[in-house]
Amino acid sequence: METEVKTTNSIETSHSLDTTHTLDLSDKLYKVMIGIAAVGAIFLVGELLYQFKSLPQNMPREISVSGEGKAYIKPDIATISFGVNTREMKSQDAVNKNNETMNAVIKTVKDLGVDQKDIQTTLYNLTPVYEYDYPVMMPSSIGASEKMYPVPSRGERVFKGYSLDQQIFVKIRNFDNINPVLDKAAAAGATTIGELQFTIDDPEKVRAEAREKAIAQAKEKMDSLVKQSGLHVGKLVNVYEGYSNYPQPLYGMGGASLEKSADVAPQIQTGQMEVSTTVTLTYQVK
Repeated sequence: METEVKTTNSIETSHSLDTTHTLDLSDKLYKVMIGIAAVGAIFLVGELLYQFKSLPQNMPREISVSGEGKAYIKPDIATISFGVNTREMKSQDAVNKNNETMNAVIKTVKDLGVDQKDIQTTLYNLTPVYEYDYPVMMPSSIGASEKMYPVPSRGERVFKGYSLDQQIFVKIRNFDNINPVLDKAAAAGATTIGELQFTIDDPEKVRAEAREKAIAQAKEKMDSLVKQSGLHVGKLVNVYEGYSNYPQPLYGMGGASLEKSADVAPQIQTGQMEVSTTVTLTYQVK
């Protein structure tokens, strides 16, 4: 009996030692994890503090005002295009005929005072022409009840020659010559005349005037804000020019296909052109 009791106690003791050893390992692993988390938290806090210190501590205060300026000017250039279309069975014939007619138009324009530098070729296009020929419907019998042959859905593709389109762009600086140029160019053989437009040869001068007015208006706004709010502004730190519209052409006569010159010349009205711009000024606030 005594021997059996001692054996049982030995087994229980061994089991107790194993349990204690397992608890010790879990406790160490838990402490290691806590340590890693603490180190990570310290590193994160340090990084945030570094980034915060690197930011400007005294951000400058600023105030911005905008102004708009407009300037008006009479256009000094009229622009228009003349086109010549020819169609011949042979490409060389189309080229020769078209060039002959266009040269006559150009000579006429030059004779009316337009400089060579103000004439520019903008289109020269030679293309073959094809058309579809459909059979003519004929009645199968003559009388009250005529029957017609059905028209096929697609005819035969037939070559009809070559078509050449040539176009020039012309600047007219003497407005007294506008009507004579239109009239005589058509008489010389121009088959199309584009839209008559008015514009400015050098818009920078009028744009500078609009910009000056925009800056003056912005400064007036700033002076008013300072007086009403009691702010103290410092130096000008930024100037931004916003959208500046370019002089838009005024449309005169629309494009037309001409067969002969007009009997009565139209009265050309040039009007005025508007140029506007916006400017934003930014100042430091003391």
